[in-house]
Amino acid sequence: MKGVLLVNLGSPESPTAKDVKPYLDEFLMDKYVIDVPFLLRALLVRGIILQTRPKKSAAAYAKIWWDEGSPLVVISQRMQKKVQSQVDIPVVLAMRYGTMTILKGLQELHDKGVNEVMLMPLYPQHAMASTTTIVVLAEELRAKHFPEMKFTNVPAFYNKEGYISALSNSIKAHLGDYDYDHLLFSYHGIPKRHIRKTDITKSHCKIDGSCCNTPSPAHEFCYRHQCYETTKQVVKYLGIPEGKYSQTFQSRLAGDKWLTPYTDTEVNKMPEKGIKKLAVVTPAFVSDCLETLEEIAMEANHEFKVHGGEEFRAIPCMNDGDEWCATVAGWIKDFQKT
Repeated sequence: MKGVLLVNLGSPESPTAKDVKPYLDEFLMDKYVIDVPFLLRALLVRGIILQTRPKKSAAAYAKIWWDEGSPLVVISQRMQKKVQSQVDIPVVLAMRYGTMTILKGLQELHDKGVNEVMLMPLYPQHAMASTTTIVVLAEELRAKHFPEMKFTNVPAFYNKEGYISALSNSIKAHLGDYDYDHLLFSYHGIPKRHIRKTDITKSHCKIDGSCCNTPSPAHEFCYRHQCYETTKQVVKYLGIPEGKYSQTFQSRLAGDKWLTPYTDTEVNKMPEKGIKKLAVVTPAFVSDCLETLEEIAMEANHEFKVHGGEEFRAIPCMNDGDEWCATVAGWIKDFQKT
């Protein structure tokens, strides 16, 4: 029997330092997130970051927390229910970090009699710190607990027609009649070394402005290329003219070389360039979360206006939008036919 496991990032149990600390520990101690030797990672995370970060992160979570709980979790649950209503095989939701574990998700599918699993990380673009860590952990759990299970992994869907259509139409609907000066595509940042580590050719990715536009097998796992390709296809779909959009990367950690240009730096420069009405979309996320609701809709909004901007519109993620859920349901139906 076939079934589906949708996997998103995860969330602390509550917006308190007490609950944020173990969540951050699990997340930041992941060797695919901070990819340095264990002792150095432990020193960095447990000796430095976790001494101050939980309190700051809890305050940020508190700003966006809903009565029903974490927005990321609530939205993902709504999406799962809507997708489940359109297909006739089990669709289960899990999170990479936190209490809604992948193990629990696989166990639920197992208990329903599922032995063929469509494993779908809810990330459009492939990255070590998102896609890889989900696939690796799921495979470890399968081998240990459910050796009879077979996985079909859904690859990055950054350029799939259904995703581009759903994303573009969602952007169009939320822009409405907003007469924006500029549309910014802000993607989650990753360290530049992650790009080089996922280069299966070991030579293509130079991060020099040209490699992402030069055809290569490396693009199958190149986060940077896939982000630019998503932007390119959405811009084409919506007919946005050259010069009226740009792309940046957000959410970096200090002390490392991350993908540039940086969202906060570029947003703050825009008003002096004559951009007074800004719209920002975050296509690395399918569900609104801390990085979209607090970092963009609140912080970037505030900074843009402090630096002379007049109007700021944060475009919501696709969340549980009808077209997006129907697209995922369609992919599941294709899986059923295989």
